[in-house]
Amino acid sequence: MSEHPKIELFENPCPKRNYYIKINCPEFTSVCPRTGQPDFGEIIIEYCPEEFCIELKSLKYYMQSFRNKGIFYEALTNDILDYLSSICKPRHMKVTSRFTPRGGITTEVVAQYKMQT
Repeated sequence: MSEHPKIELFENPCPKRNYYIKINCPEFTSVCPRTGQPDFGEIIIEYCPEEFCIELKSLKYYMQSFRNKGIFYEALTNDILDYLSSICKPRHMKVTSRFTPRGGITTEVVAQYKMQT
C-alpha cells in the first residue's frame, strides 16, 4: 500500500474500556476497473480500539487516494480493512462499503477483523 498516504494514530484515551468508534466517509470515489467509470459510495469504518485510534485528517487523505484507482468493491473493502487493522491493531473492526446504483443495482460489501486472543 505504498501508493497511499500514511495513516497517523494517537493513543487510545480509554484503553481499559470496550467502546466503538464509527467513521462515515460519505463522499468516497474510486474507478471501475472494467469500464473506467467513476464509482461513488460511502465507506463506514467501525472499530473498538486497543492501544491506538485513527487520526481523521490522515484517514481523509488515505480515502482520497482511491479517487483514481481502478478497483472492484470487494477488493477495496478488504484492502481498507487489512490496511487499517494492520496499523492500529483494534480489538474489532468492520468496514462496510455502500455504492450508488449502477444499472439499477446497488452493492454493499462488509468485511470484519477480530483480534486474536
